[in-house]
Amino acid sequence: MSVSSGASRTGGGPALPGDPPGGRRAMAVWGLGVSIYFVAITYRTSLGVAGLDAADRFDVGASALSTFSILQLLVYAGMQIPVGLLVDRLGTRKVLVMGIVLYTTGQLGFALSHSYGMALASRALLGCGDAMTFISVLRLGARWFPARRGPLIAQTAALFGMAGNLISTLVLAQLLHRFGWTPTFAGSALGGVLVLVLALLFLRDHPEGYEPPPAAHADKGFVRRQIAAAWREPGTRLGMWVHFTTQFPAMVFLLLWGMPFLVQAQGLDRAVASELLTLIVLSNMAVGLVYGQIIARHHAARAPLALGTVAATALLWGGVLAWPGEHAPRLVLIALCVVLGACGPASMIGFDFARPANPPERLGTASGIVNMGGFTASMMTLLAVGLLLDATGDDYRIAFSSVFVLQALGLSQILRLWGRAHRRERERVVASRVEAVHVPV
Repeated sequence: MSVSSGASRTGGGPALPGDPPGGRRAMAVWGLGVSIYFVAITYRTSLGVAGLDAADRFDVGASALSTFSILQLLVYAGMQIPVGLLVDRLGTRKVLVMGIVLYTTGQLGFALSHSYGMALASRALLGCGDAMTFISVLRLGARWFPARRGPLIAQTAALFGMAGNLISTLVLAQLLHRFGWTPTFAGSALGGVLVLVLALLFLRDHPEGYEPPPAAHADKGFVRRQIAAAWREPGTRLGMWVHFTTQFPAMVFLLLWGMPFLVQAQGLDRAVASELLTLIVLSNMAVGLVYGQIIARHHAARAPLALGTVAATALLWGGVLAWPGEHAPRLVLIALCVVLGACGPASMIGFDFARPANPPERLGTASGIVNMGGFTASMMTLLAVGLLLDATGDDYRIAFSSVFVLQALGLSQILRLWGRAHRRERERVVASRVEAVHVPV
């Protein structure tokens, strides 16, 4: 094992020999990767501001409408481990190019859809391409920047990616109202064409002279061993459950049910509802910077930040749903949206548990396992909310109470795995320090 491998496992400390240099070129290449993720987020969340329009266009109810996002997330979650394996085997450039082609085709197909079936197929294709972006961007950052920058780079990638929500809530919503369905969604597909050209011209997997070791021979048992080895690490499983528990409340709100809830259940007009959805995104970006800085300096803050976010989300969500009277006060809704903005940065902490638990050649697979968590929870909640709304005659209080069930499940698993993962990580840090002392440079 090399010294650089030990550095990457510790996830912090001073740069060691073999660490990527960072610098301006790293920022440019990584920025291109983040731009690809930005476009994917814009496409992923575009249905969030078009949910009511989609219900009218395809003449469907709440449960059928939720199927759009459920299928998209089902494909996304199901692709995480295969994508992680592809990133480990093929590198980030090839996987990102495939992702761009798929999500752009899906967005264009959605623009031209006139039937419910064609629209579903388009969202599934979009989900498949979207699934290839974030893990690739994480790997790109790990290949171009020193390991100690890992938490901040990951949070910053998520921050700029989440800015794609601003395009959805501020730009696409206005364009949809002004120009209609097909011109708006077809025009947005041009963003995918642009980043595809840039990726083909400028994207590189790693700096010159920092090539990763050759991939192991992919025999029949390689995939099984790779997945099993990543899953055996308590840090990988802890990361998955952190991602599961923290991400889904905001994802469900932004992806589909936030606009209907604010308009139909809380009596707000669309303009005000769009402003509150925008507030979630702005809060996400601000909190992401803070969380990234804190974790980069104090690794022990990971669990308190994650658990604190879960507690605050449950408290505000419960307060809104249990508020006496028909509508919660505007200030309470604002507080809920601010707290929901912390869910995305808190979910990124899951990757900070998995990163030091796995060697670089297995990081894509481990990241895929972690990333499955939140999207699986989001898919389950989207389905539960849609079914409960249909069953209760659009009673949002009952439907959104399903959030607490998944939070309780995830919290129990986090508490179960935390001690084991912490002990294992300390053992690895000690081993890496001993190795750094005794292995000649």
